Amino acid sequence: MRAVLKQIAGTLRVGQRPPLEELDDAQIVRQHLAGDPQAFGILVDRYQTRLLNFVHRTIGDRERAEDLVQEAFIRVFRHLHRFDQTKKFSTWAYTIASNLAKNELRNRSRNPLVLFQAMRDTWDSDHRPLQFEDPGPQPDAEYRRRYLRESVDACVARLPAHHREVFVLREIEGRSYQEIAEITGCNLGTVKSRLNRARTSFAELMAPLVD
Repeated sequence: MRAVLKQIAGTLRVGQRPPLEELDDAQIVRQHLAGDPQAFGILVDRYQTRLLNFVHRTIGDRERAEDLVQEAFIRVFRHLHRFDQTKKFSTWAYTIASNLAKNELRNRSRNPLVLFQAMRDTWDSDHRPLQFEDPGPQPDAEYRRRYLRESVDACVARLPAHHREVFVLREIEGRSYQEIAEITGCNLGTVKSRLNRARTSFAELMAPLVD
């Protein structure tokens, strides 16, 4: 996947470019539109892993998620000249990836998500994205962290698609409610309602594993 994205962007990584890499998204977009052949590669590097994790958790298939993220970047590249630069680039990129993930789920004849069980039973309205650190001094801490991460992914896979999307964006990606509303095309009330239901379902699934 990475090789294809590199081809889209042109000649990337010609030596070190700390000044370009330190620019914010809006500045990098302007550099790309001005003809800088390296700028798009910075956007790919900055968001490829994030979008892959988001799409993977949304559809439950990593190989297919890689294809969809590649397609998302192709669309970003083709349409970046029409991007409203008063908006956040990250929100726009997530919206494209989200739409592709929704279409993928809609087009499946059956849901192939593997059903597992997962974590956590209480929620604050504004808590930070899920962390996978085990706070206790356990000798098998690495195993427990891996177990937690796998459990979270499994639980997220069990949520209905429209709940899973807002849950991943808020609890794992740490996106604001307003960004989620823009990405999903829903109003804030719908986002919060879906998120509350997703949190409740997630907590119920996780409870047996953390007791």
